[in-house]
Amino acid sequence: MKLRAGLAGAIFLCAPAIPLLAHEAPVPEAGFVLPAPGSYQLAAIQRAPEGEVIDRSGYFRSLEDFTTGRITLLGLVYTRCADPEGCPRATWAFSSVRRLLRSDPALEKRVRLVTLSFDPVHDDFISLARYADRMGRARPGAEWQFLTTRSKRTLAPILEGFGQDLRVAADSTQLPGTEEFTHSLKVFLIDPAGLVREIYSTGYLVPQAVVNDMRTLAAERPPNHARR
Repeated sequence: MKLRAGLAGAIFLCAPAIPLLAHEAPVPEAGFVLPAPGSYQLAAIQRAPEGEVIDRSGYFRSLEDFTTGRITLLGLVYTRCADPEGCPRATWAFSSVRRLLRSDPALEKRVRLVTLSFDPVHDDFISLARYADRMGRARPGAEWQFLTTRSKRTLAPILEGFGQDLRVAADSTQLPGTEEFTHSLKVFLIDPAGLVREIYSTGYLVPQAVVNDMRTLAAERPPNHARR
């Protein structure tokens, strides 16, 4: 049974201090030759962690609902991030991956994108739903989920499970919901069995390479890396 998060204590703040995405801007070329999909293997790195999340409609869900059953691209961001090489880059990459997938409808149906906030104090489900709309979630394309958590306490084991570092910037305001974070940009490619098969950092988050890796996972013979 899904339970809906209450509105009590919800924070209604202004839009994030980042420009809206240029959704239909052309995706630049990768700049290097990609190997043929399926001609290489992606090793199993780790299992995606379990945990409780809240979807953009305010329902409590298991994170496993969003990391199994499909090829999943998951990124951790916070909506107020203004570093162009941080969260905005991840969101741009997700939008670009969706655009590339339009040319491959069969693969598109097997893929989901997940944006998970690590700022639950500010990014309640209402704020996140607005952010999702601004980022073009409703545009035609692969499924794109936007998730948050109940609190920092419920977020902590998810961050630990993914190995995602997160620190409050020393010179930022300490008022909850206004602090700034420092973190390494990480985006996780997860197979349908819930295993992380690739981790992209800032320098390697190339949309064409991500889609190539998705095609490689899609070419694997099932069942592969069955969930235990």
